[in-house]
Amino acid sequence: MRTDNRTEQPSSASVSPASLLGTRRLYLCTPYRDDLENFVDACIRGGVEVVQLREKAMEAKPLAEAARRVARICREAGVPFILNDRPDLALEVGADGVHVGQDDVSAATARRILGTDAIVGLSTHSSEDLSRAGGEAVDYISAGPVVPTPTKPGRPGTGTDYIEEVAQKETRPWFVTGGVAPDNVEELAKAGARRFVVVRYITEAVNPLVAARGMRGAIDALVPALGEGG
Repeated sequence: MRTDNRTEQPSSASVSPASLLGTRRLYLCTPYRDDLENFVDACIRGGVEVVQLREKAMEAKPLAEAARRVARICREAGVPFILNDRPDLALEVGADGVHVGQDDVSAATARRILGTDAIVGLSTHSSEDLSRAGGEAVDYISAGPVVPTPTKPGRPGTGTDYIEEVAQKETRPWFVTGGVAPDNVEELAKAGARRFVVVRYITEAVNPLVAARGMRGAIDALVPALGEGG
């Protein structure tokens, strides 16, 4: 009998990590923390289906050590593990891929380093970003932040108009980001979102397992009825 919300995963030997993205709904983006391994494990048990480690200020060696530990947990659970901004370290630690922003190493460079089978994701924040992303060899994009967040200091919120635009134009898997929590899933889903990046609602929770389950429950209650979308 299953006691958690883990998604049944295909064997990693039979499918590429990128091919799994279309079916994933709940994407955790987390900074480094002292309880990182236990935290990630709890989040996966709560229903998280993709994990990104995002730590802009950490030196390469400790970041690689932390990423290796998270990669192992994710691999055992069949959950794609993505490292932020560092395709070189992603390759070194055996991550499934990398996520880059508009001001980071280019998606083309990340693809060249990691190869065709790896996941490469790209942040977009505007119509211009979305248009440029159309020519990039990326497996998914993120759209947002819908509202200003501390993880993107100085960047204004896009609002839901941009989410509606992405829903109309983007054919690859895409994830909405920026202040995502159970109480705004319905609004974001009505704008066209079907996949959700969560940061603070889970990372700042007293009980991340309960928070992940709450987030997953809110998504599962709405998205199937609204259809697949992008």
